Amino acid sequence: MRDISLIIRRVWKSTVMLTALSVLIVSATQAQDVVEGRKIFKDKCSSCHQLDRNSTGPALTAKVNELDEAFTIKWVKNWKALVDAGDKQAIEASKFSPSEMTTFPQLTDDQIKNVIAYAKAGEPKKEAAAGAGAEAASTGVSDFSIAGIVAIILISIAVLVILGRAIKMLERLILQRQGVVLAEEENVSLATGVRRLFKNKKFVFFFILCLVVSLGSFGWMGMWNTGVHTGYQPVQPIKFSHELHAGTNKIDCQYCHAGAFKSKNSTIPSVNVCMNCHKSVQATEKYNGEISPEIQKIYTAIGYDPATLTYDKTKEKPVEWVRVHNLPDFAYFNHSQHVVVGEQAIRKEKGLKPNEPVCFACHGPVDTMEEIYQFSPLTMKWCINCHKDAEVSGKDNAFYTKVIEAHEKIKKGEKITPALLGGLECGKCHY
Repeated sequence: MRDISLIIRRVWKSTVMLTALSVLIVSATQAQDVVEGRKIFKDKCSSCHQLDRNSTGPALTAKVNELDEAFTIKWVKNWKALVDAGDKQAIEASKFSPSEMTTFPQLTDDQIKNVIAYAKAGEPKKEAAAGAGAEAASTGVSDFSIAGIVAIILISIAVLVILGRAIKMLERLILQRQGVVLAEEENVSLATGVRRLFKNKKFVFFFILCLVVSLGSFGWMGMWNTGVHTGYQPVQPIKFSHELHAGTNKIDCQYCHAGAFKSKNSTIPSVNVCMNCHKSVQATEKYNGEISPEIQKIYTAIGYDPATLTYDKTKEKPVEWVRVHNLPDFAYFNHSQHVVVGEQAIRKEKGLKPNEPVCFACHGPVDTMEEIYQFSPLTMKWCINCHKDAEVSGKDNAFYTKVIEAHEKIKKGEKITPALLGGLECGKCHY
């Protein structure tokens, strides 16, 4: 019994220390909101600053590590006031670029601290991956459930060992009270103890059972996730930032992906669509007067010479985009049916805000993605669960209005054609 109490004391002390350490770590990491800092940086600072190199303004990561936080907050809010007051550090900093920095008096101290925390931490890898993982967790066997099984097995073994020792000690105590002389326990090596343990049939059975459960769980998880590409993020020929275009510049999804609202496919925009803006927007301020390398790739693809403002069709070549969202050939998905006919039902089911496009329901927060990746699992179970839960309303819905009209004609014995039910849509026949 004394051995058991000693074991419990050791475990208790370790648990308390681990808990305290975890609380300290979590408190330290959550002191500033790096995610909010990243958003503010992208909205207000990224036009002049970059984290790792000088641009119109100095490299931000090195600068925030160099400057005092209190000074940085004052500088961001109103650097001109510091210069006018004769602050030597502010006067020196103002000489970096001939362009005057915008002041941000509307930002709070905490918001600026969040930007500082983001600059010090650097660009996080796949911020929305956690959200994607949470979405996928409901569709199959999660890593948490596997870890739970392993934990249960380890706890069970520990409990069995402790109970075995307790039973053995109680048996010896009973025999001693009955006057039976017991031989002292011999000290055996670890290898000998393990060999004896595996000669115990009950232990061997329990060990094999745990092994089968563990291997079966890992095998089931592996098979369940086969073909599921949540988080897939291929390298694209042009580094197109959805965060910049859809987030910062608020360009509507339909402007580039017009097909999503009227056909089966969302369509990839042609380079001509890109040129509507990038014939003028060249991002030269970040590249010492030179055209952005990524925008130059657009010009090369369409055979455009920015110096003469002319096109050479002989130099045109397509941009070889890499497909991100892949469905099996036997799966039919119609974009227009979801984003037009089912828009309200999907919005309600996924809890989208009025200013968020319905595209976010499947593709995730695209306006925060520097590079696009597969946000949702796109499995059959994921689709079926949405179809089970989404509440369809026929009110003010052109599609269901047509269906009702068709039913009324059927009742009257009038002629009904497939065209009346959407049979002229190309995707009905062409994949």
